[in-house]
Amino acid sequence: MEKLFKLRERGTTVSREIVAGLTTFLAMSYILAVNPGMLSAVGGAMTFGAVFTATALSSAVATLVMAFVANLPVALAPGMGLNAFFTFTVVLGMGISWQEALTAVFLEGLLFIILSLVGVREAIINSIPENLKKAVAVGIGLFITLIGLSNAGLASSETGTIVGFVALNNRPALLAVIGLVITIVLSVLKVHGAVLIGIIVTTIIGIPLGVTVIPSGWNPVSLPAAPLFCQFDFGAIVASSGAFWRFFTVFFTFLFVDMFDTIGTLMGVATEANLVGKDGTIPRAKAALFADAVGTSVGAMLGTSTVTSFVESSSGVAAGGRTGLTSMVTALLFLIALFLSPLFALVPAAATAPALIFVGFLMMKSVIGINFSDVTEGIPAFITIMVMPFSYSIANGISWGIITYVITKLAGGKIKDIPVVTWILAVVFVFKMMLDAGVFS
Repeated sequence: MEKLFKLRERGTTVSREIVAGLTTFLAMSYILAVNPGMLSAVGGAMTFGAVFTATALSSAVATLVMAFVANLPVALAPGMGLNAFFTFTVVLGMGISWQEALTAVFLEGLLFIILSLVGVREAIINSIPENLKKAVAVGIGLFITLIGLSNAGLASSETGTIVGFVALNNRPALLAVIGLVITIVLSVLKVHGAVLIGIIVTTIIGIPLGVTVIPSGWNPVSLPAAPLFCQFDFGAIVASSGAFWRFFTVFFTFLFVDMFDTIGTLMGVATEANLVGKDGTIPRAKAALFADAVGTSVGAMLGTSTVTSFVESSSGVAAGGRTGLTSMVTALLFLIALFLSPLFALVPAAATAPALIFVGFLMMKSVIGINFSDVTEGIPAFITIMVMPFSYSIANGISWGIITYVITKLAGGKIKDIPVVTWILAVVFVFKMMLDAGVFS
């Protein structure tokens, strides 16, 4: 393990990495229920069981590539937001078949593999200014905090305001608060694996509260359903010029969101794990992006939406994860989950929510290093941090931050501070916004 993952070099141990891998898995295991439930809404052969198997297998494959090729504590799975776009916008909204949608995901993955191997995606990461990288970490912290609050039922738009806190007579919300207190106390006492222990204890406490539900006749073991395999429809792409441009819009959206969600997550997790170099670069970024690309292609072949790096990986980092051994443990648990889905389904969202909220606090530390005294640096950083949680998108935060960075540097007469790639990104982001606004339709 030492030779393979360089544990001593990164100041970690096998036991700590195992706990971190468990923590990451439990924090993101909700995807095993959410993704099949969402994609199966399109109907037909895309059943809950088939998508569940595809979700677990694609997550395991992509995370194993991350473990052994990139040696980073980052786990991957079909991304939230992208699965909603796949189901409700592309298939149910635009009337595109799920086979054609999977084709778009598959081709996006192949293009990403090429871009990753030639270093284009890595160059994009390295072109993002240092203060914006720190802002991305902070923004992701707030973003996953909001996810945690929402998953727990603590934050809701049904309070009469845009967003607000519900009363604690809501049992899941109460359980989440109890879990957060447990996690905080364990952390203050410097108990290793505080986040994981918090999830387990909160799940147990949820049984008498009626939040952790054990079904009658419950059996923790079940055989996995067969996944869909290579259900693509390339003919629909060239059926007509209208069909081609419709497909291109879908393809470009998957491409854009996946690229910058992954880049943002990778920067945030690497910053939290103290793996960012003195020059602001992320070690083995090319390999990490390659893992993401492979996961997307494999996921499409198995019958699920775009696979991407998960921000919940930060919970494993908070538990001490520093190497690919963390990812390997998470991947193995995804494989085990194929046969133990009823067991993992017992963990309620209210039990994983405290972990996400607590990690949000940990990721806020990066805000200390942002240079707010220089408005040409501080304003783009603020915009990045603000947009991520309020737009519910890491990609949006990065795009608005980059555009603002170019604007403030131009206004401040500091055009030399803008790297060439940053200029290109700003133009691409503006084009994407115009495309979303229907300017070219």
